[in-house]
Amino acid sequence: MEAGRSHEDPGRPGQDEDALRELSLAYATAADARDGEILAALFVEDGALVVPKYPVDLHPVVTRSGPDALRQVAEMLGRYDRTFHVVGDARFEVKGEHASGEVQCVAHHVTAAEEAPGGSMGAGPSAPAGAAAPAGTAAPAGTAAPAGTDMVWFIRYRDQYRRTGLGWKFVRRELHLQWVEEHPVRVLGVRSE
Repeated sequence: MEAGRSHEDPGRPGQDEDALRELSLAYATAADARDGEILAALFVEDGALVVPKYPVDLHPVVTRSGPDALRQVAEMLGRYDRTFHVVGDARFEVKGEHASGEVQCVAHHVTAAEEAPGGSMGAGPSAPAGAAAPAGTAAPAGTAAPAGTDMVWFIRYRDQYRRTGLGWKFVRRELHLQWVEEHPVRVLGVRSE
């Protein structure tokens, strides 16, 4: 019998871990789709997401608790043109109806460049050579200015979970920022909805 598994439900080895990984993938998908209903439904009724107050603090210090506050998290991501969360390594410890885990994630937050004077975006394939780039991101001579900026968060989530009648849910998810990078985005494709 696998460590941490109840005697009543031996299940398939790794079944709980697979379900917990799927929960993290569902969270990433809901965040990228900005679907607050789905995001909130991944938490228990009094569940909490604790995030940093970036750029002031990289530690999780701001708590969003309960369905209404969790739905608003997806809306807050609307300040970015698009996001792209990539879930990486994960490890879990299951003890009956409760579990804890640590999940790594690389989260891209893309902001489109400001519109250039004259009405065209200061980037992309149709931008004229030498178009004005945003401050601090001057394009090399003869190239188009960046289409935007990708702020990349390297995240370690520390999670607490509870098994419910609807499967595993987050009780508490803490977002620990490891570091942040910013990169120019050369071309922004069509946004998939």
